[in-house]
Amino acid sequence: MQAKNTYFPSLDDVKAAASNLEGVASITPLSKNVQYSKKFGANILFKREDLQVVRSYKIRGAYNKMCSLSLAQKTRGIVCASAGNHAQGVAMSCKLLQIKGTIFMPSPTPNQKIEQVKMFGEDFIDVVIEGDTFDDAYHAAITACEQEDKTFIHPFNDKKVIEGQATVGLEILNQTTENIDYVFVAVGGGGLSSGLSAVFKYMSPTTKIIGIEPEGAPSMKTSIAHKKVIALDTIDAFVDGAAVKRVGDLNFDICQQNLSDMITIPEGKVCQTILDLYNKDAIVVEPAGALSISALDLYEEEIRGKNVVCIVSGSNNDITRTAEIKERALLYANLKHYFIIKFPQRAGALKEFLVDILGPNDDITHFEYTKKTNRENGAAVVGLQLKSSNDLAPLIAKMKEKNFFGDYLNNKPDLFQFLV
Repeated sequence: MQAKNTYFPSLDDVKAAASNLEGVASITPLSKNVQYSKKFGANILFKREDLQVVRSYKIRGAYNKMCSLSLAQKTRGIVCASAGNHAQGVAMSCKLLQIKGTIFMPSPTPNQKIEQVKMFGEDFIDVVIEGDTFDDAYHAAITACEQEDKTFIHPFNDKKVIEGQATVGLEILNQTTENIDYVFVAVGGGGLSSGLSAVFKYMSPTTKIIGIEPEGAPSMKTSIAHKKVIALDTIDAFVDGAAVKRVGDLNFDICQQNLSDMITIPEGKVCQTILDLYNKDAIVVEPAGALSISALDLYEEEIRGKNVVCIVSGSNNDITRTAEIKERALLYANLKHYFIIKFPQRAGALKEFLVDILGPNDDITHFEYTKKTNRENGAAVVGLQLKSSNDLAPLIAKMKEKNFFGDYLNNKPDLFQFLV
């Protein structure tokens, strides 16, 4: 089970963490989801960590770590770096334990998460916005720790944090008498996946633990493939709760032993899951919270007739991101398309495009046009939403036939980034 000289949390340590968390972290529901159970012909259970008081599992690791600090460490104060959820767990822990804390957050962090951090920590915390990614905020926080002799509360690469997150696994196994065949869990730095998988290794070794990362930040998948921790040069930070350039060393050692598979999910697929959960089940999840559910399609055959747990890791979603979430979902479904359209510089050209080119179910969602009087054709950037992905090829064919087609932008990332 355990490689030589490698840390592996003991069951006693996890039980001690659970004792520390009594009255602090909620014992969240493990509930069957009817929609997905019917869709996949399986018993799909959601572990609702989105219902924690800080709306994610992160309170578990943060509080367990801060409980272990000496009186001198508590007096000097703590520092952490986080894209949001860990920060909220640390902020609440600061208030409950009356420890002063400084929390570094990267600039893309949704405002909703920043405000939640301030609300949970009240006068016990200060928020510092630093850098463009978690890693930028992390390096600034480490520097502050060294300069001010404070304790750093790592979001994942820490034994006490791992043991705190591991209590999710302990709860799941205490909440059901059924044999669990699969657990799907989102992976960012690896705190939850390493802790949870360790508990299952002790208590339910036949359960397959499937780790999921966003396609734009495959740090654990890349590291496992290379059999060592690999730092990614760039990442897509959209799934902010699970997008880090480098996973933790402790977390990697455990995950490479315990995970049955490590997969990635396109960000657009995650967005569609967010919309489905809201529209069909009235469940609000953040992108990282939707990762585990988004992975079920890839395991459709394997999970049929099985008992499956999806960890719904958090619900800290900023409502201002809704438009982007919908846009990404439509692009993933091949229903949203952007073109450069060449409009002849004559009266009636736009009407001709609307009547003769577009289908009855095609909607214009973006139109940007600057008239060039010295040219025969004026170019416009047009965004179209289709009813069916099968409508794309006939649409392009009609554009070309009528000499309206200029270019297709969805497959040109250098241009497309300015639209989405």
